[in-house]
Amino acid sequence: MNQIGGTIRFTNRTQAGILLAQKLAAYAGRRDVVVLALPRGGVPVAFEIARALEAPLDILLVRKLGVPGHEEYAMGAIASGGVCILQSDVIRQLEIPQAVVDALVQRKLEEMAQRERLYRSNRPAPKLEGNVVILVDDGLATGSTMLAAIHALRQSRPARMIIAIPVGARESIGSLQAEVDEIVCLSIPEYFQAVGMSYKDFNQTSDDEVIHLLDEAARLQARGRPAAEGRKMRPAHHQLIGIQANGVHMEGMLELPPDAVGIVLFAHGSGSSRLSPRNNFVARYLHQARIGTLLLDLLTVQEDRNYATRFDIALLTRRLSIASDWLGTNDSTTGLPLGLFGASTGAAAALQVAAARGTRIAAVVSRGGRPDLAGLMALQNVSAPTLLIVGGNDGGVIELNQSAYAALRCEKKLEIVPGATHLFEEPGTLEKVAELASAWFTRHLTRPVSPGQ
Repeated sequence: MNQIGGTIRFTNRTQAGILLAQKLAAYAGRRDVVVLALPRGGVPVAFEIARALEAPLDILLVRKLGVPGHEEYAMGAIASGGVCILQSDVIRQLEIPQAVVDALVQRKLEEMAQRERLYRSNRPAPKLEGNVVILVDDGLATGSTMLAAIHALRQSRPARMIIAIPVGARESIGSLQAEVDEIVCLSIPEYFQAVGMSYKDFNQTSDDEVIHLLDEAARLQARGRPAAEGRKMRPAHHQLIGIQANGVHMEGMLELPPDAVGIVLFAHGSGSSRLSPRNNFVARYLHQARIGTLLLDLLTVQEDRNYATRFDIALLTRRLSIASDWLGTNDSTTGLPLGLFGASTGAAAALQVAAARGTRIAAVVSRGGRPDLAGLMALQNVSAPTLLIVGGNDGGVIELNQSAYAALRCEKKLEIVPGATHLFEEPGTLEKVAELASAWFTRHLTRPVSPGQ
């Protein structure tokens, strides 16, 4: 078994996946590798692994069988194909009737069939027979769901089965070692309580996020991202960072591709910028263009609950300015041309920082933003080339962007994405945003930056 240290606390599932991918680098670029995620929590972890290894990503549905009335306690699990693993000692001890167990199993089978249609749509499942299959979940507690997944997978006759998990209970890992060829686990706490205890952010993964990540993984495969057989994963810089801003701790994820030509700082006025599936989607496009990214939470969880704080442009601007200073002094990013990507009210903060920093900001992109909130004076003082992207069905936001566009005196462009609403949830619209942003930053991050300004 491949294991790191004892106890690790992960920021979120994305970070856990990035760290796991580094431990699985020997499988990068091989055409015989498939990554299977256990939805829903395993999908964000598995996506990062599949992306780094340049491997296909698919799902293997498994459902916990909870004790009736106390569903948080498992009495077994069921996987796609009808494979059922029951903890007979629990069932016997609690005197659960067989008819109740059978009814629960049938209901879970129907739920799984519905989920599979939802997640996979018309996308065919990858070939598993004769391939190396990496089974991924966000953690291992009792091990019953993973055991059901293993038994279901075995029917497909893979050449090699690997379990990849960020955290697991020692006893459960031990019970599975004879079932698979390899277990990669980053953290085995001495006193395991629950998987969620090993994460700072363990919010439930939504169906929308699962679908989004599976769709993106499929698009990457369709573009021919898998490398020639035998190619090794190129090293990249992934770092969870913390920045102090007047007593507030801002957390972010810094990612630098090899030979980065620039760095883009993301600003989002509400919610978590570093965890946003949309921001992460755009960031991955930028990485392909050799542009690094820093996805940062400008607001704390408590501040984000206050509607007024989300529109406190002065506060957002101060914190974004501090983050840009940090990038200018950090060893891995100093000297890189800096771009700003703003969404929602974060776009106003990005433009205010650009106005104050002059040519030290190489380019600005706004996605569905409120650039009008930057104010007329700031807009007129922006010198960085600025791209405003708005959804064609985003109502009044189009007019607000048009008025801000008219006030800008720098090189500028307004792109309206047909059929897109405010969050760019429609098929292909977020991909269009990523393409536009990548092209804009690629064009402008290579210009010389004046160190004296």
